[in-house]
Amino acid sequence: MAELEQLREDTVIQGPFFDERVRIIAVRNLGDGQVNIIGEGLKTHAVHRPVIPLSELEKIEVVSQRSLRFDGDPEAFFLFMEAQRMRNAYQFDPLYAVNVSMVDPLPHQIEAVYHYILKNPGIRFLLADDPGAGKTIMAGLLLKELKYRGLVERTLIVVPGHLKDQWVRELKEKFSETFRVVDRPALDSSWGRNVWTEENQAIASMDFCKQDEVMYTLQDVPWDLVIVDEAHKMSAYRYGEKTDKTRRYRLGELLSKNSRYLLFLTATPHRGDPENFRLFLDLLEPGFFSSTEMLSESIREKDNPLFLRRLKEDLKNIDGRPLFLPRHVRTVKYRIGENPEEFELYNEVTRYVRYHYNKALQ
Repeated sequence: MAELEQLREDTVIQGPFFDERVRIIAVRNLGDGQVNIIGEGLKTHAVHRPVIPLSELEKIEVVSQRSLRFDGDPEAFFLFMEAQRMRNAYQFDPLYAVNVSMVDPLPHQIEAVYHYILKNPGIRFLLADDPGAGKTIMAGLLLKELKYRGLVERTLIVVPGHLKDQWVRELKEKFSETFRVVDRPALDSSWGRNVWTEENQAIASMDFCKQDEVMYTLQDVPWDLVIVDEAHKMSAYRYGEKTDKTRRYRLGELLSKNSRYLLFLTATPHRGDPENFRLFLDLLEPGFFSSTEMLSESIREKDNPLFLRRLKEDLKNIDGRPLFLPRHVRTVKYRIGENPEEFELYNEVTRYVRYHYNKALQ
């Protein structure tokens, strides 16, 4: 038996006026001794709108009724509310990742992340600023922003071997993000399992990942975000109709295929070969530039959505002052001393650079 005061929103009722149990959406008192109950059927999800005399309410049975309780765990309630606040905070704070990280970003870093990279719905971007611009900080801000927006859970960072520990340390200290280094011992110790699927945040060496057996373990592993530092090392070269792809380039193709978002970092994106640069950008968006002429025009018009490059002279602090002093390049002449060992050292270094160093680059 139900009374009018019991018929509140979300109360579940049943009776001869319904052919199923109904969850009340609203109750309207029509006057003249009648009430209109609007509810949703629990089985059919159909809307019921019977008009019932007040004298017939006794035929309605209250099955369950939502009641307010204040005897819950206050700490658990506080943590839940904090989680909800953090989950939705980015909608109200345009620089949310900046405000929750231990960094004081410079204007060019905020500009790159929020005005160039995040404006693209599908992030496939090359950040090619000069050395010293803080590309690690920009990558960390992007990672943090995408995670708070619920867009990224699994992240892989590929770097030169000697930078692994530096990346792990900076991401932990500045962004409170914990990454595990995946290397040969980690791969060998996970025999019978794929270590890449067990780690949501991994850092690995580029030269480790390019090995055939490692690429085999990576080929079917999806990533939400892949960040590649010193990405220019993933190079390919075209000779006539033939394209020579290095192992690092094939690694780039694999990561491009398996990643939702892809960020390349490098200070030397262009080696003076337009076709080499076009093939490099193909890793981000295959076929985006069909010819070197189209790429050159895009660079000239400064309307490309794939990469951003700024020189040291373009970088300024928050007060508008240049971050780096002007560079003046000049050739200094000097005389080698009378000691024949100096001549021998000079000639040997010159020979090494001219033959062995260039041969190694090839």
